[in-house]
Amino acid sequence: MIYPFLNHLIWFVPAFLIGACIGSFLNVVIYRVPLGLSVNEPNRSFCPKCKYHIPMRLNIPLVSWLWLRGKCKNCKAPIAFRYFGVELLTALLFAAVWWFVQGNLSPWELANPSLKLATVLPLWIMAALFVSITFIDAEHMVIPLSFTWATSVAGLVAAALWPRLPDLANWATAGMFAPDWKEGLKQSVVGWVIGFCGLWLVVRLGKLAFGKKKMEFPNPVDWRLIEPESDEDPIWFEMNGEKLGWWDIFYRKTDRLIVECSELRLDGEPVQAGVLTIREHGIELPDGRSIPIEEVKALEGKSARAVIPREAMGGGDVHLMGAIGAFFGWAGVFFSLFAASLFAIVAAVLGRIGFGVRLPFGPFLILGAYAWMFGGWKIAQWYFESLAGRF
Repeated sequence: MIYPFLNHLIWFVPAFLIGACIGSFLNVVIYRVPLGLSVNEPNRSFCPKCKYHIPMRLNIPLVSWLWLRGKCKNCKAPIAFRYFGVELLTALLFAAVWWFVQGNLSPWELANPSLKLATVLPLWIMAALFVSITFIDAEHMVIPLSFTWATSVAGLVAAALWPRLPDLANWATAGMFAPDWKEGLKQSVVGWVIGFCGLWLVVRLGKLAFGKKKMEFPNPVDWRLIEPESDEDPIWFEMNGEKLGWWDIFYRKTDRLIVECSELRLDGEPVQAGVLTIREHGIELPDGRSIPIEEVKALEGKSARAVIPREAMGGGDVHLMGAIGAFFGWAGVFFSLFAASLFAIVAAVLGRIGFGVRLPFGPFLILGAYAWMFGGWKIAQWYFESLAGRF
């Protein structure tokens, strides 16, 4: 053998470097995909400000950002720390996945180098997609469904190659010495179904119970849109003294604020009364005109009824939960959801985020999945075994 065994520490170095290179590409994905841009054209990275095409010598993962001190070589505009952070995070995750696989494969599985490499690959794909989903959801409040479907497929492949992965706690296959690929696929599919369908049911029930907020009054009351005082403040919708921020109203592109107006004034001039539809980026007047929200200087009137959309969780989170189940089975689904809720509460408290303010849940689901993967299953196993011992 001309190379060290795969359990040698030296292999963490290529795992880290591969992750850094993949992270460099993920920066392109994170920036372009939400904007509807191709990740292939242009085929080289460019400065978002001056559009300077970055040559390969200035696009070395981790090194270039530090060397250029976080600035564009051409226009000297600052380059966000996120670019370096994504590369470093992906590199660390790739190394951590290598450690995870090495620490949990059986001795006979470790003795098969091709099996270990094949097992690592779908987990690396998961890590890369999870990084992309995290940053896109955090910035744009959307999870690309193509990413979650790709993660689900990778989960099925990983379960077939390593049947124990979707049942790390050994609850579903307790009586089996070594579950085969069919059992692995079965547990992966069950995990996907429970993750997707379970969270979908929660979302649907939540939408039925809390999907719309109706403001109704016996007589018409005053309402208006209030311009933000600074760039950090939202537009406010005020009705009968109650104010709601723009980000508390519009969660998705399809969300609409419906105001049934008995009086309506646009930029101080009376217009036809009737049903006014307000979207995040524009308004639709009762007379059929559509006006971008940035062109509206003032909008106010009187109304006795308004319907405000509300959403506790987006559809992307449902698909993401299914993808997590494909990798980590039904037990991983429940643990990830529970852990994600705790992480979100802690983040809201530390960040002083009030109730009703939008908070992307996808990153917390991913954090919960990693918590399960890197030891949460052992904690759950210990807890329920200790609990069973008392009865």
